[in-house]
Amino acid sequence: MSTTRTAPDDRTAPGDRTARGGRTASGARTAPGPLAAADELNRRLGATRTEAAANPQLEALALAVTANQPVLLWGEPGIGKSAGLTQLAAGLGLPLETVIASVHEPSDFAGLPIVGDDPAVTGVPMAPPDWAVRLAESGQGLLFFDELSSAPPAVQAALLRVVLERRVGSLELPEAVRIVAAANPPSSAADGWHLSPPLANRFVHLHWTHDPRTVARGLAGTWPEVTVPVVEASRVPGAVARARGAVSGFLTARPGLVHHLPADAESRGRSWPSPRTWEMALRLLATGWATGAGREALAAALTGAVGDGAGIELLSYLEHLDLPDPDRVLADPDAFALPDRGDRQLAFLIAVVAAIQSDLTRPRWEAGWVVLAKAVDAGVPDVAARAAADLAAMRRLDWTVPAGIDAFLDLLQLSGALPGGR
Repeated sequence: MSTTRTAPDDRTAPGDRTARGGRTASGARTAPGPLAAADELNRRLGATRTEAAANPQLEALALAVTANQPVLLWGEPGIGKSAGLTQLAAGLGLPLETVIASVHEPSDFAGLPIVGDDPAVTGVPMAPPDWAVRLAESGQGLLFFDELSSAPPAVQAALLRVVLERRVGSLELPEAVRIVAAANPPSSAADGWHLSPPLANRFVHLHWTHDPRTVARGLAGTWPEVTVPVVEASRVPGAVARARGAVSGFLTARPGLVHHLPADAESRGRSWPSPRTWEMALRLLATGWATGAGREALAAALTGAVGDGAGIELLSYLEHLDLPDPDRVLADPDAFALPDRGDRQLAFLIAVVAAIQSDLTRPRWEAGWVVLAKAVDAGVPDVAARAAADLAAMRRLDWTVPAGIDAFLDLLQLSGALPGGR
């Protein structure tokens, strides 16, 4: 039989003892409870530190969250999906709300009806759950839907509105609230379901794995710290214009990849290309370039948006694209030499037009025509035809038409993009 020993001056009546020790109402000291040492042991085990270390999958998650694109982490149970998200929330300084999707009813996301004084006049508002109210009051945060693949189809359908429209009942979530979900493959999920194609196509899908060396070092007390990508303001205009040029140029060359719904149910429940996911890829690419994200993280995010097949083709295209900064070219268009390859020419001219549209001034507009004229001089006016039409449409009535437009005049007049003539 084991007993707990106390010092003579610590002895009190058994009924006066508290769980952690302290003092009774009369002021006498009390002995610590039988679990005090165990609590101290657990506290020490929970005290860890972090160190800078490369972690592409965590960086890809942070990149997608920074770009404010819904993310879905796929991985086997117990490999740290929830822990990674908790670490990211702490690194971003955001409140984290966790919702176990598999134990909720559709009405928990659609809202519960509340009858007001006169439903015929005011209607019947749909009351949101408490977690949605807390996020709305905070104005920002991470909303984490766990066990998504264990949610039945009816619940998945109700989640569509939350993910797409950011509405829970009658409450609209603030734009600064980021949405992340986690799922186990149906083969290892409790009562697992394949995700419906409409829901799957609203997420950036990331494969979450474990690194044995990272786990071993973490259990020794040191985990990798999360790298929070920071958008540099000076990079934003160029990153947006280059990303527009790259994605638009790629899809112009590969129109068959704009939309492709896989044939089998499992693939339809993952990432696949559609106009919606190409817009996700555009935002991820622009954010990656504006933050200086690593190549592995950016590759994981892009393939997670449009699927492995289309994503690998896009990455190969980007690797050989090497677009110059359009803002620098517009600052000194005479010193610019048009790229030799047709795909680079098209992507760059689209990027130039996007850069001018984002900051439209007469000097930048006129510099754009100098750039387009170089395409004519290079013997490829057809490459610049679409860009010329877009640039002409930006013209203000009090701006005279520059000489560089002459090569495109017939085309623009036929298309009606040059109102009022010269």
